[in-house]
Amino acid sequence: MSEIYTHMPYRSLGTTGESISIIGLGGHHIGVQADEKESIAIIRTAIDNGVNFMDNCWDYHDGTSEIRMGKALQDGYRQKAFLMTKIDGRDATSAQQQIDECLTRLQTDVIDLLQIHEVIRADDPERIFAAGGAMEALQKSRHAGKFRHLGFTGHKSPDIHLKMLDAAADSGIRFDAVQLPLNLFDAHYDSFEKRVMPRLIDEGIGILGMKPIGGQVLLDSFTVSAEECLRYAMSLPVSVVITGCDSLEILEQALEAARNFTPLTSGERAALLARTAVVASSGEYELYKTTSAFDATSRHPEWLG
Repeated sequence: MSEIYTHMPYRSLGTTGESISIIGLGGHHIGVQADEKESIAIIRTAIDNGVNFMDNCWDYHDGTSEIRMGKALQDGYRQKAFLMTKIDGRDATSAQQQIDECLTRLQTDVIDLLQIHEVIRADDPERIFAAGGAMEALQKSRHAGKFRHLGFTGHKSPDIHLKMLDAAADSGIRFDAVQLPLNLFDAHYDSFEKRVMPRLIDEGIGILGMKPIGGQVLLDSFTVSAEECLRYAMSLPVSVVITGCDSLEILEQALEAARNFTPLTSGERAALLARTAVVASSGEYELYKTTSAFDATSRHPEWLG
């Protein structure tokens, strides 16, 4: 990860000392292409243009996303990437199995950032930190050198994120990064930006912004453009904005947003928030909060162990 691209902005990942691109390549979308070669081209084109943050997950498309990314990171590309993936297991046995499968699929000996995926249930923190819970496997795997940094993700409720952070503090464990939805609409409804982000800043934890366009749903409100959504998210004090790119054309849109990025002025931010205030007030367009549409582990409880 030594090659730096002057046209791609980079930020620090909390207090880890890692430098990561302002835009991260979402892993879920690297599995929807009918042709694997297209997936590999998207990943390598992103890296060739300075995107070093690679997002993935054990459950994306039954492992297809990880397998494709593992292939794309051959031929010297692994050294240019900051590789993140996630696991679903809530007990030590399932978590350990999933960690090892991730390493195999991604064709790597070490993952740069490993995260507990979809912390979306009120009892998730308790299960993860319980005796025999996933945290036992994570600590063991980290000690064994299978991954370097630890984090968690979730999209449902700021309350659950805060509970997870409290559980970690009570257990003497510090997360290096936390992934959460940060976008124009979140600012108006049950807001991660207002309730969770300040704590992450105070504790020096890397902030991974996701769903900047809400899985394209925010665009259905006809109040904002994709470019405005990306710029708003990048203007927050995040380490990276993770966005899904299912084609080279969409990737280019994200690259252009990063290359041309200038932070919103206070007036521009106020205008965007005013424009979206009414349509965003009920959470109607934040389906990941208000419906189960984004809850993959709820549809597949067996993944939790």
